[in-house]
Amino acid sequence: MRSLLFSDFAVRSYIAGSVVGVTAPAVGTFLVQRRMSLIGDGVGHLAFAGVALGLLLNLAPLWGALLVALIGVVGLEWLRTRGRLSGDLSMALVFYFGISLGAVVLSALNRFDASAIGILFGSVFTVSTSDLVIMVVLCVVDLLCLVLVYKELLTVALDEESARASGLPVQALNLLTVAMTALLVVAGMRAVGLLLIAALLVVPVAAGSRLSHSFRGSMLSAMTVGLASAIVGLVAAIVEGRIAPGGSIVLTALAFFGLAMAFGRRALLRHPRRVRA
Repeated sequence: MRSLLFSDFAVRSYIAGSVVGVTAPAVGTFLVQRRMSLIGDGVGHLAFAGVALGLLLNLAPLWGALLVALIGVVGLEWLRTRGRLSGDLSMALVFYFGISLGAVVLSALNRFDASAIGILFGSVFTVSTSDLVIMVVLCVVDLLCLVLVYKELLTVALDEESARASGLPVQALNLLTVAMTALLVVAGMRAVGLLLIAALLVVPVAAGSRLSHSFRGSMLSAMTVGLASAIVGLVAAIVEGRIAPGGSIVLTALAFFGLAMAFGRRALLRHPRRVRA
């Protein structure tokens, strides 16, 4: 069993799960604060359509997913800011369009098979070295963006109108936020799957908000929970041998949230005026 836990595929899985487990809550903290928790689901559905279109056009599924996800989130942000559609309605339309288009195209190509299920629910044990490099690069780009514009993103997350009045480029920062979400969803496609990646944007954040007083502390706690969930969930999946690693990771995150609810402090992410940076 020890040799299995430290085999090549297991080490690649730990690295892939760890980078996604750390990055997802970092991005998700800003989304939850802005009440945009469901955007991860919408981007995941769009990425599924991108995978199908990539196969149709003889592109690598990952690049098809990334292209469609980026175009989709920019369009979604355009609809949101111009008030053409309510946020919930926009999300619902994206959900239905992405998943149905992906299903139709994959079935027409006769590719609605085990690989498609792996994309939806994760197949981290089959991640190749080249896949791992791409996942790490996408997550590092997200983390670098967060480090470079943390204060600006925090200002917008706490109060968008005040940020606009202070002269910050709110529209550009909003586009950066949704673009980072798209990168993260595509990076996590192989780790936990397009239908479960949104859980890592939200569940560790919910746990972190019970463990810290400040926004920064909540984010760091959420990143710790995300990392622990990835490692524990993967080890459980390897040891048991028959359970889906993506589901195991998310269930572990939910277990940590339950512990945080039982033993942590009351939720932090609430009214912007009461949140300390």
